[in-house]
Amino acid sequence: MLYSEIPPAKAIFLDKDGTLVKDVPYNVDPARVTFEPGVFEGLGALQEEGFKLVIISNQSGLALQRFSRSQLDALIEHFNFIFKKNGLKLSGFYYCPHAPSEGRETCTCRKPQPGLFFQAAEDLNINLVQSWMIGDILNDVEAGNRAGCRSILINNGNETEWLKGPFREPDYTTTYFLDAAEHIITNENSIANA
Repeated sequence: MLYSEIPPAKAIFLDKDGTLVKDVPYNVDPARVTFEPGVFEGLGALQEEGFKLVIISNQSGLALQRFSRSQLDALIEHFNFIFKKNGLKLSGFYYCPHAPSEGRETCTCRKPQPGLFFQAAEDLNINLVQSWMIGDILNDVEAGNRAGCRSILINNGNETEWLKGPFREPDYTTTYFLDAAEHIITNENSIANA
């Protein structure tokens, strides 16, 4: 079967800091990475439902020289290792290396822009309309919505601005990752049984 004949997959796009792991600014030290409660259980359930797992992250620390690309690459390897150790497959880790004010006119990859979603969809044969974004701030929600995904906000106190806009309304809001996963699975099952 040719790659072009393989039906597109559905995916869960995941913000990293504040969603999957505790938010420690500019951290690339695997020893300081602490996963949020329920993350592995929730991701496992989503993977069983046939979702690819893809991280989409703003990593402005590269442009700000807070860490090097090799340090970030080592952190990505750590994520791959931890996912595998927990019976999960991380299908991709996409990041924007730009600073918030850098290239604002030309950067399409820094969330809330959806460029990384489109890149992942092309690379991994993903149907964005069947996919979800889970993040802890409204920029994550906006990026997912702009890409055509449905979105969930983990309201854990990390969103401080609450700037409203046409793409900034999540489909669902919760305080726990596992509840986000359960909402997606319930939604999928209701569509399958309709």
